[in-house]
Amino acid sequence: MSFLAAYGLLAHALIFGAIAALLPLGILRPKAALAATTLALLVGIAPGLHGILGTPSVTLLQLALLQLANKTPSPFTVRAAIGVLAFAVIFYAMSWGFGPFDLYALGFQPRAILMAMLPLAAALHWRKMHAALLILAVDLAAYATGVFPNFWDVLIDPLLVLLAFCMVARQAYLRFSARGNR
Repeated sequence: MSFLAAYGLLAHALIFGAIAALLPLGILRPKAALAATTLALLVGIAPGLHGILGTPSVTLLQLALLQLANKTPSPFTVRAAIGVLAFAVIFYAMSWGFGPFDLYALGFQPRAILMAMLPLAAALHWRKMHAALLILAVDLAAYATGVFPNFWDVLIDPLLVLLAFCMVARQAYLRFSARGNR
């Protein structure tokens, strides 16, 4: 088994545990998250997720770890989710051929993308978004290991985009229902 495959299995198990940690179980929440993580590996949920969804991004794994550690508030806010969705629309459209070039292909030689991370890191530091800056730093370190062949695979994946979509849809529903109750 390659390191990337082992990472994918463990990451999906932790992500499944983080999803279980969202359940309103009170003081049993940490135990339920640990049990869900273990069951995901033993029962075959993690290999199934890995087979269907592929290797999760390091960004998503870090968000799952923050959820398991009960880090509140999460650095993945609705505003960040909107940004991920806006980027994903452009990224996936161009990767599927609806543009002048393939953005995904740029991830194999990411010099320009890495240079674009400098102003992003400066902006995160200036706005005192230290958790997001740490996530970016870990993403860059994960890419530097050479395990991931494409830089975009470290930053974004379809499951992260689905999470962003669910967050934005939930926020829109809450706003819509609040207006209806007036």
